[in-house]
Amino acid sequence: MPANLTPAYKAAEGHYRYAKDPAERLDALKEMLRTIPKHKGTDHLQADIKAKIKELTDELAGPKKGGARTGPETAIRREGAGQIALLGPPNSGKSALHAATTGSHAHVGPYPFTTQYPQPGMMPVHDVAIQLVDLPPIAVEHPVSWISNALHSADGCLLVVDLSMPGCVERVIALHELLAERRIELIDQWPADSGPDDESSSDVDLFTKVLPTLLVASKADRLVESGDELAVLKELAEVTYPCMAISTETGHGLDRLGTWLFDRLGVVRVYTKIPGKDADMGRPYTVRHGATVLEVATLVHKEIATDFKFARLWGTAGFDAQQVGRDHLVEDGDILEIHA
Repeated sequence: MPANLTPAYKAAEGHYRYAKDPAERLDALKEMLRTIPKHKGTDHLQADIKAKIKELTDELAGPKKGGARTGPETAIRREGAGQIALLGPPNSGKSALHAATTGSHAHVGPYPFTTQYPQPGMMPVHDVAIQLVDLPPIAVEHPVSWISNALHSADGCLLVVDLSMPGCVERVIALHELLAERRIELIDQWPADSGPDDESSSDVDLFTKVLPTLLVASKADRLVESGDELAVLKELAEVTYPCMAISTETGHGLDRLGTWLFDRLGVVRVYTKIPGKDADMGRPYTVRHGATVLEVATLVHKEIATDFKFARLWGTAGFDAQQVGRDHLVEDGDILEIHA
């Protein structure tokens, strides 16, 4: 039976997809449940919405002591040019990588399950920063009930593995199985791999989180030059992700990681200027390939976007100060003077 979803439901679903924190997502889910047509064609979707409402309600309630919620937040608000989650088995080197690239004070120890809650940090790349979120290890012996909510805002992930550790392949296979149970799918395609009109992910259901993935072989100083261990892992674990070898001990590969993520996320930096003044080249707005002038205007201020008339553009395409409309596609390095 067709679902025949109403415009009100679709609007609520859009709010859920782009909500920035669990409380906003919970409000959107409740509105989705209120507006969804009630018939057999939506039974499964209604059940999914109710299950997600319960999950988020339990997370927001959290452990309590004396009537107050205690414990750190399990969902990190997205900041910077993108949010990348660090996933991996126990003792894979996630926290060491996080500390080396963000300067965070994440606790690093030679024993498993050192990381208990999300640890955000900012990795400088060019003149922006990408947010890296270190997460608890994914393992059967240490279930993380809130992992799907923690990953809601992520734009991609680093699957960090220590190829020198015995049982690495089995740990990676188990990690994929545990994530699948929580409807989290790791894929090898990143935003820059497809054009703005690519609809390859449109068939994925609303509550399946799809994460572009880079396989990071940590502790590369311990690997043999031939890279045989990595080839064996990819074959036995049946993974096709792009991969990179790094070492926090020697610094090998760390200088390439940020640039790789910047490029594969399709980050576009847009600078702004006030009429008659020089452009502010210190604080670019960041969007994705295929973004429009209006999307940048919305980031500057919602009222400016609402009252938008035109913009003047300085960039690699066209001529300086050319007048463009709201639907003009911006490119990395463009300078916009927005008129409203």
